[in-house]
Amino acid sequence: MNTQSDQNRRPEGITPDALLHVGTEGPVTAEDIVLASGRDLNPKNLAWAEQKLATEGKAALDRLLP
Repeated sequence: MNTQSDQNRRPEGITPDALLHVGTEGPVTAEDIVLASGRDLNPKNLAWAEQKLATEGKAALDRLLP
């Protein structure tokens, strides 16, 4: 039997694409960049991230994320 609900079901363990994609649709902060880089939140790293954000824009976060 092929019902509409059968066609929409995903096998267990598979995450829908909409939940996997991490984009920079919203505003990006220096804190986001520090956390994405795996660094500790401290004034030195925030200053580094602010500079990176100023020169690269949202692409700075995209480059850090897989």
